[in-house]
Amino acid sequence: MHEFEFLRFVTIGQYLPTGSIIHRLDPRTRLVSGLLLVIVLTLTSHGAGLCVALAALGILLAVARIPLGYALKGLVAPLPFLVFLAALQVLFGPRDAARLLVVWGPLSISTTSLLNGALLIARFVALILTLSLISYCLSTTELVHGLDALLAPFTKIGLPTHAFVLMVQVTLRFLPLLALEAERIAKSQASRGAEWGTGRGGVLRRARQAFPLLVPLFLTGLQRAENLALAMEARGYQGGKGRTSLTTLHFRPADAVALAVVVGLAVVVMRA
Repeated sequence: MHEFEFLRFVTIGQYLPTGSIIHRLDPRTRLVSGLLLVIVLTLTSHGAGLCVALAALGILLAVARIPLGYALKGLVAPLPFLVFLAALQVLFGPRDAARLLVVWGPLSISTTSLLNGALLIARFVALILTLSLISYCLSTTELVHGLDALLAPFTKIGLPTHAFVLMVQVTLRFLPLLALEAERIAKSQASRGAEWGTGRGGVLRRARQAFPLLVPLFLTGLQRAENLALAMEARGYQGGKGRTSLTTLHFRPADAVALAVVVGLAVVVMRA
């Protein structure tokens, strides 16, 4: 039955209260640091920088007391998609005529295309680990308070920041629910004779089996969203108008040190 356990591969959206130094930082510090790392990992084009980032993420996971094996489970679900993107990059990406290894009609493989494919996988792995680390160290309540505090100045120019914060909160909450719903649908289809987890075919078979899940999963997600909207309306939800917070955030010296470390890491990744 482990083939139906999708939730164990969804690590983004899971909060692990280990009580580490990172968990005790101000929520705003954790959010700004995570956003900076995501931007840097997206913009950098150097393989050495990505290797430095992956090593730093391993250290940060250890500091946060997050088991590396658990963090790597979050790569299992998107792995087929990453391999597919890398294959496209290798076969159809920019190629160097002087470094061609294999030529087969319109398809060709060169050392440059292989390097680009490896960089693409490394970049996505680093991004997924960064988002997972943010999720592990930041509870939903802290996320809401941190985003509210960071985006508060934008309310003065009329931007609906509270609606954006609510959207992020609901999205993170829906990820585990969608995984559980996918488990239920897969078990229902298998009980009715659908092939699931049998035979050969590897990644292609898995992708073919996932297609029948998409339509009922999409419809279930819409139904959950509608029920949530009706429940909020029935309880008189009015958004951020006149809302205050009981929690007061404090920026401490440890937060300044953490931000300085992340900024230094970002500089190294960009220039490596």
